[in-house]
Amino acid sequence: MGGSNSAFSKEELDRYQDLTYLSKKEILRVYERFTEIGGENATRLTRLSKGALLQLPELQANPFAQRIVDVFSEDGEKMTFEDLLDMMSVFSRKAPVSVKVEYAFNIYDFDDDGYLSVDDLAKVIAALTGPENQLHKHEMRQLVDCVMKETNLGEDNLISFAEFEHVISKAPDIADQFRITL
Repeated sequence: MGGSNSAFSKEELDRYQDLTYLSKKEILRVYERFTEIGGENATRLTRLSKGALLQLPELQANPFAQRIVDVFSEDGEKMTFEDLLDMMSVFSRKAPVSVKVEYAFNIYDFDDDGYLSVDDLAKVIAALTGPENQLHKHEMRQLVDCVMKETNLGEDNLISFAEFEHVISKAPDIADQFRITL
């Protein structure tokens, strides 16, 4: 796909670079990956299905791959090139921690209500442990209760973004953990 550079004018490439945390080389690499999945007729306006996107090696090993596609696509089912570019920008090493924390919260908020509930936390833990290492119900409940006790300052069994941000700020490796390398 040596011609991927011709897919953009210099001005378009400059604009994408200004709007993301990616270099021009990384933007071209994202476009190359996009057209690899979308096929030879894919353009920047092509909307790739969730199934096609989940074939990206960068997502295959991620336990939150489905949620990542949900959060970064407009309809939760299909992604345009710009949606994929936004996703890769957030997961780039140059994206600020504050941006990574915001998107981590959105990914963990499975019901999209603006809070992390007991159910959201159970789904996060289940995704992290994997299907072969699922906790028993009482173990899951203990772990969720412990997380809620440590995180939920309002004691309403809902973790707000501010509470999440406060806790995550104590985890300095969030920038390294929340990254996809092109």
